[in-house]
Amino acid sequence: SRSLWKDVWTGVPQHEVPITSVTNGIHTKTWLAPEFLVLYDKYLGNWEENLTNEDFWRRVIDIPDAILWDAHQKLKLRLVQFVRDRVKSQRERIAESPEFIRAANRILDPEILTIGFARRFATYKRGALLFTDKQRLHKLLNDSTRPVQFIFAGKAHPRDEGGKALIQEVYKFSREDGFANRIVFVEDYDTYIARRLVQGVDLWLTNPLRPLEASGTSGMKAPPNGGLNLSVLDGWWGESYNGNNGWAIAGEIKNGSVEFQNAVDCSSLYQLLENQIVPLYYAKPDGKLPLAWLQLMRESIRSVTPVFNTHRMVKEYTERLYVPAAEAHREFFENDCTAATDLSQWKSRIRKDWPQIRIDDIQVGNKDRQNIPVGELVEVSARVHLGAVDPQHVRVEVYHGESDNGGIKNPAITTMNQAGQNGDGNYLYRGSVPASESGAYGFSVRVLPTHPHLQQEHELRLITWS
Repeated sequence: SRSLWKDVWTGVPQHEVPITSVTNGIHTKTWLAPEFLVLYDKYLGNWEENLTNEDFWRRVIDIPDAILWDAHQKLKLRLVQFVRDRVKSQRERIAESPEFIRAANRILDPEILTIGFARRFATYKRGALLFTDKQRLHKLLNDSTRPVQFIFAGKAHPRDEGGKALIQEVYKFSREDGFANRIVFVEDYDTYIARRLVQGVDLWLTNPLRPLEASGTSGMKAPPNGGLNLSVLDGWWGESYNGNNGWAIAGEIKNGSVEFQNAVDCSSLYQLLENQIVPLYYAKPDGKLPLAWLQLMRESIRSVTPVFNTHRMVKEYTERLYVPAAEAHREFFENDCTAATDLSQWKSRIRKDWPQIRIDDIQVGNKDRQNIPVGELVEVSARVHLGAVDPQHVRVEVYHGESDNGGIKNPAITTMNQAGQNGDGNYLYRGSVPASESGAYGFSVRVLPTHPHLQQEHELRLITWS
């Protein structure tokens, strides 16, 4: 979001652009299956009061393997029956043959690894990416010992022709020989269908084009129900993925053309399914339970549930944004708005006088300015012309860090102190920058306006660099 607004704050480093973000969350109890609610009540205790307590959710380790797996399998069986009923009704409505209607009872298998994909069918979400390699998909679906099945659902905006075409493509594949019964598209997507899906699938698939996923919430709904995520590192999954709670599709890339991302992501998706996900799901050392998969389920619950929920989201909005705004309003409103009036007048003066400010000279006081031993201080001085601006209303800083193609990487800030005045608005500033690590480093000096009532340092969008 900062990159979108950087041109509004001209001269301000992108990481300092005063645009922030609060990641979305889900209302956990709305999407939580009753079976898992019972588990949490029994083995975790008062989980609703501790929903955002990350340490509390470590207690999921206390849920026995067999009980956790049994709860999940019951939900998957319910999902399979639900999908069969919906597909059967759909086939009856459009007057399919009696044989084809009866065949709906053979759709899906509750013992097979089940992957869900359900959301708004916008083109950037790439609902048909899976079908890019039909040969590998056919092999996955029809493996004699370790098959996979997919459930799709979703709607497109009425005017989104590309999104509607994606739905038609997925539906067409679901009726092809070799894909039928293993790929299903559930029509008339709504929150009821969504709940059934996120509560019953083993794995949730998300593969949007980077960086177009602002947040995404569908994948957040599976972990409280023991589901895992398979997604590109965009949106919320880029924040949540820790290497042990699911899988990242092509985690090594961050952007690229549509064609490049499609090729890399499709290859990565199939490699993950073939070499990691499918073998792990079907690995049952005792012949009954997929113990390694169960460990991932616990980590998914533990790492996602207490963070990606509306309780945390509202709390974060309140503490980071609403409370400071309310306190500022109260401060500005006191004494007949004296503080607000003073700040407004000060801003007008600063905007008028700021063009006078310039940095005339910078010196490094060390004898050897090119080779400074680690642990020493770099002594920097700057002669700054402030003109009519009072020095108490500016902050002079050394902006320093690793040299990177003419810029500064991993920057830090050192505030300089006023060390002299030469008249006519000229001032001397000094500062000491620690040389904490070896390497090639650079610095610049900058001047910013400052006032006790500013809400953030770049509020006036004024900054002068050396």
